[in-house]
Amino acid sequence: MQMAAYIGRRHRGIPGALAAYAGFGLPAITLMLLLSVLYERYHDLHLIVPIFSGLQIVVVALIVHAAYMFGRETLKIPVDIGIAIFSALLFGFAIHPLVIILAAAMAGLMLVKKTALASPGQHDSQNWQKAGGQIVILALLTLTTYGMVFLVDRKLFDLATVMLRVDLFAFGGGFGSLPIMFREVVAVKGWLDSKTFMDGIALGQITPGPIVVTATFAGYLLLGLAGAAIATIAIFTPSFLLLIAAAPFFDRFKAAPYFAVITQSIYASFVGLLGFIAVKFGMAVHWEMIKVLFALAVLIALLKRLPLPGIVLAGALISSFLFR
Repeated sequence: MQMAAYIGRRHRGIPGALAAYAGFGLPAITLMLLLSVLYERYHDLHLIVPIFSGLQIVVVALIVHAAYMFGRETLKIPVDIGIAIFSALLFGFAIHPLVIILAAAMAGLMLVKKTALASPGQHDSQNWQKAGGQIVILALLTLTTYGMVFLVDRKLFDLATVMLRVDLFAFGGGFGSLPIMFREVVAVKGWLDSKTFMDGIALGQITPGPIVVTATFAGYLLLGLAGAAIATIAIFTPSFLLLIAAAPFFDRFKAAPYFAVITQSIYASFVGLLGFIAVKFGMAVHWEMIKVLFALAVLIALLKRLPLPGIVLAGALISSFLFR
């Protein structure tokens, strides 16, 4: 999603970034909205319940796989492993993910030996000045829209606030958003239960897009079409604005020791958060031997890098026969 926006920006500026962002996301968002409508109407039917029982297991395997792959790429040194374990423990004690992220960042800062931060060069400053006016307009438009939502409907405003917060602190890709979204939507607000949230993740994996389209699902179940629209816009807005703002001088910024060490520590913390979510979701499944074997089969398919939508659809089909 961010890569599409970056390419669009390089090719046609900020309007190109908006066009690429929308073009990449709309197919998944539209399909997710359709699946959400069908879910709301038919998920309690006798024929549908076994499917979602199996999809819960698929979601557990999916998050275990994500934690493993993310951890394999991220946990390079003992300190990173320690941060991941400590983050999982903190999350288990209901510490807010933002506090965990900040704690991980501080731990990373303590490891920095030299802090020769690179400062933007003349070329970066010129690029910033060129894009600055458009960024200010986008930011003002976002704040104005946010204020209008506050005046029109307080529930929609609360939903937008939650999704903005989820995206703002979800580092390391879409899976990084899951622990934060789970805490906000399930544990704190109580808008959805764990099972329904897992169903939303499973449906999101059928779509050809980012996993954060789970926000569309949550928004629709809470507040209908308006909720789906607000949740979807809010979950993509912070990352888009940050990308647009950082793009002119990102090459120098990412080379700074502070940036590299802090982001590495934050990524390590998300491995721990994902691991905890995998355990939490796993505890929601009533395990028996057939379900364990089914989960192992899904995990093997994921490790073999079979197409994810195919895995989810095959899992749904098999579940309809296996878990009646």
